[in-house]
Amino acid sequence: MSRVYIHEEVAISGANRSRYQHHMTANWWPDNGPARRQLCFGVFSVVGSTGTWPSVVNLWEYAGWDDLAHNFGHELVGPSHQDPNLVRWWEAAAKFRHGGFDRIAVAPEWSPGIEAHLRNGWSAGGYLHEWWRCPVGRSAEMIEALRELVEHYGRQGLSLALALSTAMGDDSECLMLWGFDTWETWADFESSRAGDAELRGWGGRHERLISGRRSSLLVDAELSPLRTGRQPQVEDRRMLNDGVEAT
Repeated sequence: MSRVYIHEEVAISGANRSRYQHHMTANWWPDNGPARRQLCFGVFSVVGSTGTWPSVVNLWEYAGWDDLAHNFGHELVGPSHQDPNLVRWWEAAAKFRHGGFDRIAVAPEWSPGIEAHLRNGWSAGGYLHEWWRCPVGRSAEMIEALRELVEHYGRQGLSLALALSTAMGDDSECLMLWGFDTWETWADFESSRAGDAELRGWGGRHERLISGRRSSLLVDAELSPLRTGRQPQVEDRRMLNDGVEAT
């Protein structure tokens, strides 16, 4: 069974990025994630020079479509279509962010989940987040073509964190998340792309499959599991500047 993810791009209001991330991890997940059969894969800051700012990326992992359905059934109740136990949490969150864009995505069997990363002691100083476009209906082919890059990127110091195909659409988008140890490693990778004969050869083999690519850089939030090596806990909570500790 393929793991399913919610990939959230969150628009932050003002200078509230770290406060939102704490509210999302420490204040939300410990009481709500397990009940929704959900794991926190990661919470990240987008490096503003490489994407929309200020913004956050959240990744929530489900064992399969049934668990995602369970999550929606848990959330979408009552006239407000919001979990009534989270009224105070939503009110606080509204101060920190003002919108965003979510997508449902599916991981191939060869892409590691968060529990595998935690068992293996994952560590990264930063992340390259890639969006790959392909012709309509060909994302299954695209994700397998991208699998061919795992070894090549790895030789340049980039390790696969997650591979995803966007669902509920026209099957024309794949997302890749790669971790690297240092910013110098990333800089060497980027500076060598244009002259990378192996990468050009890969692109040539899949020329009719690749419609476009864009990328941005991410860094782990303070309580992102990929940084801490565990899921967020109640004990992580601290009072925010305005006294918010809503759950």
